[in-house]
Amino acid sequence: MTVTTPEQVRPGRVLALVGGWSFEGSQFNRATQAQRQPGSSFKPFVYLTALRKGISPSQRFLDAPIVMDMGAAGRWRPNNYGMDFGGPTPLRIALEKSLNLVTLRVAQAVGMEAVAETAIAFHEVDSMPRVLPAALGAVETTVLREAGAYASLATLGKEVIPTLIDSVQDPDGHVVWRPSAVSCGDCGDQGKAPVLTDQRKEIADAASVFQIVTMMQGVTTRGTGVPVVAGLNRPVAGKTGTTQDFTDAWFSGFTPDLVTTVWVGFDAPAPLGNNQTGGAVAGPIWREFMMTALKGRPVLSFQAPPGVTMATWDSGFGSVTDAFKPDQVPGASRPLGGGMATAPGADGATPAGSQGVHGGVDSSLGGIY
Repeated sequence: MTVTTPEQVRPGRVLALVGGWSFEGSQFNRATQAQRQPGSSFKPFVYLTALRKGISPSQRFLDAPIVMDMGAAGRWRPNNYGMDFGGPTPLRIALEKSLNLVTLRVAQAVGMEAVAETAIAFHEVDSMPRVLPAALGAVETTVLREAGAYASLATLGKEVIPTLIDSVQDPDGHVVWRPSAVSCGDCGDQGKAPVLTDQRKEIADAASVFQIVTMMQGVTTRGTGVPVVAGLNRPVAGKTGTTQDFTDAWFSGFTPDLVTTVWVGFDAPAPLGNNQTGGAVAGPIWREFMMTALKGRPVLSFQAPPGVTMATWDSGFGSVTDAFKPDQVPGASRPLGGGMATAPGADGATPAGSQGVHGGVDSSLGGIY
């Protein structure tokens, strides 16, 4: 249980919800009922799992081809959207660029069981298969579920359950139920700032969640979400999502006080069109809504919790600023196996290359990645 002030509380109240354009034409609510794959908007939960295990934002993983034997289904050769490979790549940069191959190696390193535990704890999904394609968002969720999961990121790991009800009162006006485990014991004195008691469950440690939130800000300042937040002029954390064959397009993003998720797709899953990505299709809708919703609201920054230090380091793709835990060295990367790699000079170690990835690198490419 923690004591907090009102500006720190984000209770999960749904302020707007659109599940279709005509209730007469269709009573199906696509925001709450449509089970769709989130694609890369699922990746923050993979990376958060790694951060919770002590892996730092500067840890490098190998961005190189992967071939997996899927049994009767044959061999699976996943690729990045850009069909390119960057070699050893920091975790931070991999999220900015939404690199599939790095994400798979991160999932291999931490284990899909741990990834599933994180995704379920954040209510992104009820359940999920413990298979690597799930790390790329090959699971099913709803728009409301994803908004709630991202809201729990905005609260730095406090559980948020979206609600449409503020309170239930008896005939005498006494409150008999509230949706949030946040209460105010004595809010009668208007001359004092209220102090709230927060009993919401902590589903992840604040330091790790702040690390992923900082990395997700990189998505909007340097990565795939840059065009989406143009003109908002305030800190935003977010992630694009696009599924196979451009069937589902997502953008989920948040400021410290408002979370919005947008999904675009057909009721009967079908391609939206070539290159119709989450940033290109869902992003402009998200931006237009947030430009109106945030108008006149104060510009807030994400507040670092105790136990992390902000530091600027050279990622090899430009200078970036990330949050590091006390035992982490900004810019350092260490050979841990499982497709992780160390950049020369990062911490005095030699490059680890693809050590630990047994059969993970496509040898038919002759070692040229």
